[in-house]
Amino acid sequence: MPAVDVASRAKVGFDRAAGSGERLVGASVLSADFGALANDAAAALNAGADALHVDVMDGHFVPNLSMGPAVCGALRASLPDALLDVHLMVERPDAFVDPFIDAGADHLTIHIESLVDHGDVAAMIAARGCTAGIAVNPDTPVDRVLELADHFQLFLVMSVHPGYSGQSFIAEVLPKVAVLRETLGTAAWIQMDGGVGPSTAPACREAGCNVLVSASAIYGAQDYAGVISALRGGNQS
Repeated sequence: MPAVDVASRAKVGFDRAAGSGERLVGASVLSADFGALANDAAAALNAGADALHVDVMDGHFVPNLSMGPAVCGALRASLPDALLDVHLMVERPDAFVDPFIDAGADHLTIHIESLVDHGDVAAMIAARGCTAGIAVNPDTPVDRVLELADHFQLFLVMSVHPGYSGQSFIAEVLPKVAVLRETLGTAAWIQMDGGVGPSTAPACREAGCNVLVSASAIYGAQDYAGVISALRGGNQS
C-alpha cells in the first residue's frame, strides 16, 4: 500500500516536559473505518490530531477483543511519521511490550489494575527507547498511580469503563485529574480517554488534562478538524 498523504510536521512525543498551556489531541482509531484504516487515520492527522491512539484489548482484562501488533505495524508502514500511542488494556502487558514496539509503537500505556510489576514493565518499555504511561480505571483510587509516578511519563485517567467506544463520559473521575495535576505539576502529561468530545473537553482541560483522546466524537463527525480544534480549546492549532 502506498504511503498516505499526511501534513508534514514534527512528531511530538511524551519524552519531554509539557509546555505551558500546551494541549495534544489523540484520535482513537477504535472508531475509524477498519476497511480504510490508513486513510481514516491519515485524515485525523491531516485535520490536526497530534497522535493516533491504538486501543488494544485482549478479551480478558476487558470484555472485548481489538487490535494487535499487526494493526500497529500497518499504521506505521502507511504513516511513518505518526505518533503511535498504544493503550494496553490487557492482563499481561509485559508480554506485549516487545511485539508492539517491534511493530512501531512510540508509546505504551499499561493499567495499574493489571497484575504485573508496573515498575519493571516501565523499565522494559524504557529499555526499548519508548515512553511509558500508567492508566487508572474510573473505580480505582489514584493513589496507586502516584506511588509509581517516577516510572512513567504519562498518566491516563479513564473516563469510561474500558472495553468499548461510544460510552458516556463519567464526570466523577475529574477530581483524580486535579489531584494528579496538583501533585505532578504543570509539566506532566495527563491524558483523558473515554466519552471525550466537544461538550466534555472543557471540563477535562479545566481539571488539568493536556492530552485528550477521542474516538467516536472525531470519527463520527463530518468535520474532523472542527472537532479536534474544539477538543484542544483555545487558539492552538
